[in-house]
Amino acid sequence: MQRAFCRLYGVVVPNLNPSLPCVSIRLKHDAGKNDLNAHRAKVMGRGLPEKKPLPGVKSIILVASGKGGVGKTTTAVNLACAMKVIEPDKEIGLLDADVFGPSVPLMMNIAGEPMLNDDHLIEPLLNYGVKCMSMGLLVSGENAVVWRGLMVMQALERLTRHVAWGPLDCLVVDTPPGTGDTHLSLAQNLPIDGALVVTTPQSAALQVTKRGVNMFEKLKVPIIGMVENMSHAICHKCGTKNFVFGNETKKTANEMGLEIIENFEVDSNMSECINSGKPAIYALPDSVHAEKYRQLANKVFKYIADKDNEQAKATKQ
Repeated sequence: MQRAFCRLYGVVVPNLNPSLPCVSIRLKHDAGKNDLNAHRAKVMGRGLPEKKPLPGVKSIILVASGKGGVGKTTTAVNLACAMKVIEPDKEIGLLDADVFGPSVPLMMNIAGEPMLNDDHLIEPLLNYGVKCMSMGLLVSGENAVVWRGLMVMQALERLTRHVAWGPLDCLVVDTPPGTGDTHLSLAQNLPIDGALVVTTPQSAALQVTKRGVNMFEKLKVPIIGMVENMSHAICHKCGTKNFVFGNETKKTANEMGLEIIENFEVDSNMSECINSGKPAIYALPDSVHAEKYRQLANKVFKYIADKDNEQAKATKQ
């Protein structure tokens, strides 16, 4: 007599009738699991979305931070303005990709609803020679943006591909805190040249910064370096540096194999610059902060030039 062996919940049972309800359910479960695995393999086989450049935009630089409140937007705004100051012939853009908490309109002193051009593209607003776009220009400042993830992605699509950015030599993108959908969407859909990671010396900020760095490594986004804000405070009487928020940034940067390419001390004048909508590079052109932003801009320009040269050599080979 032929013996039938069936597997029931992981156990081989001889002479079990496959027509029994419990066996039938298990067999259907196995078939469904196989179908699910096949579907997953098919989806993964498609790969990531193809990265398409923004028309007329040569380079894209992200300014990111794992934790909020570390001066990321201040860095992005002053970097974009400094790039325009030291290279007046270059066309610079600034995209505020923080849909829920846009701050660029305040810091760049821009307001008003943007216009559409003949190609039905949004014309970015211009101030300090920098082309700017932000969700804060499309939504009233008193209204909260209460959207789900899909709506955020659609808004991000409009802020990138439905804006007349070109011609631009560099687009600086101010990203929201964290490691969420915005970063994933930007990295998967746009050719990002590099990212600046902004942090402060507090342990909480540095821990979250590590997560941001790991995210960019997984997304294969090159990290230009780390920018440390609120590095220290200087006593106005004796000139002593006081590391009021700790001094662990250098150790953390070394652990991650990153360079601190610029650090900024605590300065009460920066708050006035933010509130007045006049970046430090213009409001305080002779200050230490303005000089450091110029140095940061030069380093970013050099990074882009070196990257372009490497790509040109690789193309020739």
